[in-house]
Amino acid sequence: MSVLSTPDPNGSSSLRVSGPTKCPELSCLFGRRPLAVLAFTAAALAFLMPHTYVAQESSAGLELKTSAFLPGGNIPKQFTCSGADVSPALTWSNPPPRTRSLALIMDDPDAPVGTFVHWVVYNLPASARQLPAGVPGNNEIPGGGKQGVNDFPKIGYGGPCPPPGKPHRYFFRLYALDNQLDLHGTVHRKDVDEAMKGHVLAHGELMGLYGR
Repeated sequence: MSVLSTPDPNGSSSLRVSGPTKCPELSCLFGRRPLAVLAFTAAALAFLMPHTYVAQESSAGLELKTSAFLPGGNIPKQFTCSGADVSPALTWSNPPPRTRSLALIMDDPDAPVGTFVHWVVYNLPASARQLPAGVPGNNEIPGGGKQGVNDFPKIGYGGPCPPPGKPHRYFFRLYALDNQLDLHGTVHRKDVDEAMKGHVLAHGELMGLYGR
């Protein structure tokens, strides 16, 4: 309520009493500030909503190694199309406890035609800690796991085979997954990428160089 002094035509003044100002409760509480009202409402909803937990990629990651070359070093000729063209031996650290399978992709992002896929491996057992050198070019991997089709195109490993010039980078990427990939028939890298979405627990990376 407020009291106002109001002059009249005769020069005298009179008192006018106004009634209480009406306003919505939240507007009065926050001084008619719409942003404050919205912030209060959002905070209240966030508090009342149930918490949602999603599987996230581990920040620890996996350590992927090979005895064939140093990280960032030159890949020996025997693992390329200029040599025996066999896959190098790979080892890795323990994956997260919830791991159900492992997948491995090798590619060359420096290829003239765009990223070129050299190796597609999936559904390796969660207990696996290595791949031996010279994995046969079959769909089934001895001991568990499967191989897809690379960009040559053939099943299994296809070693570095760049055109003459600057050395290319070859990335080996290992993924720990919380499921087995339900893939059948001819499997390509894009199929593995799509099936892995939302299931990666951790990953590791190894890069080597090769040029001719």
